[in-house]
Amino acid sequence: MTTLTSAPLALLLDRLFEEADAASPTTIPAVAELSRPERERLMRSKTEYLDLYGRLKDLPLAVSRETGLLLYMLARSCRARTIIEFGTSFGISTLHLAAALRDNGGGHLITSEFEPSKLERARQNLAAGGVLDLVEIREGDALRTLGTDLPESIDLVLLDGAKALYPEILDLVESRLKPGALIVADNADYSPDYLARVRSPARGYLSTPFGEDVELSMRIG
Repeated sequence: MTTLTSAPLALLLDRLFEEADAASPTTIPAVAELSRPERERLMRSKTEYLDLYGRLKDLPLAVSRETGLLLYMLARSCRARTIIEFGTSFGISTLHLAAALRDNGGGHLITSEFEPSKLERARQNLAAGGVLDLVEIREGDALRTLGTDLPESIDLVLLDGAKALYPEILDLVESRLKPGALIVADNADYSPDYLARVRSPARGYLSTPFGEDVELSMRIG
């Protein structure tokens, strides 16, 4: 058994995913009625994305079950001890990553979230899952909160916040990525500049799409 598949975390995640499935953004008319070009414009603009995010602050906006399991497996397989997460929301992805740290023997996960009400929910979920002690929660603009006091060496990064900021967040952590460090970027197709960067071996990365909405990259230099 693992932390991920045992109580209390397994039961908590089942409930959180059920709640997330029932509270999809597509149930909100203002979102459901957006055309694909409009949705892409919102996702690629920092200002408009943050405005949309504010309107969706009561929704989990969770990773999928498959992506959550992928995060756990990647963190376990690379024996991660230090993890950075951009975009906490209600902490579903954070729970998977923290569970991997627990099963790796411990570690430190730094997660950053812009919306205070979401962080409170995330803190409650992490406590209920028994992994809060492994997580440092930073509130505010990630360009500030992740701009200082990072670990000397980073094993894994999850990007799941404002898509337009992916290149800037990568700038903040890049010098601390150890060779072989993994970067998981959710919905990275909305950040073409980011994709161009991590798909270039000359820039020090190997990268490939994984599943329907994830870009998996590895630092090679």
